Amino acid sequence: MTVTPIDYELLLPEGWFRIGVEPESRERSVDALVDRRFGGADNVPHLKRRLREELLAQAGAAYDQGGIELYLSMQRAGALTVPASLLVTLLSPGRAAEASDASVVDLAAGTALRRRGRTSADGDDGGSLPSITLNYQVPVPGTGTHLLLTFSTPLVHIADAMVELFDAVAGSLRWRAGYSGRE
Repeated sequence: MTVTPIDYELLLPEGWFRIGVEPESRERSVDALVDRRFGGADNVPHLKRRLREELLAQAGAAYDQGGIELYLSMQRAGALTVPASLLVTLLSPGRAAEASDASVVDLAAGTALRRRGRTSADGDDGGSLPSITLNYQVPVPGTGTHLLLTFSTPLVHIADAMVELFDAVAGSLRWRAGYSGRE
């Protein structure tokens, strides 16, 4: 018998912040993150405005790509914030990807495809900014859909440590029980 989950749970490290990507919650959650990041500092309105605009754009792009949740690391290492993100996307039955360079791993939530990669994005100065990505594609029981966890960090010099953290978060994925389906 297949049990179709009604939701999922992930354990994230302390200091990670959830940004609502849905249009009705996006501005409120971005404003909360900007307020948290600047801790009431009123002498940097241009920085706050720029961060707000960038976060709104990221959340909008995540939503447009099918994202259902976006998490950003606000973890601190001394005076620095550890930059990392997690985008959770629900893939419809026809959108599941088959990656030839992916490995199959077992998670508490089921068997998943795991793929580590390196990407580049254009920086503000026109240069290329490398980042490490880690994707987990997990079938949602009884639905034909997949949950895609996309982790990313620009910390390429400590990529292995960051990937260990991402693996631990993905390993915490659990389904919340729903109703019983047919066998």
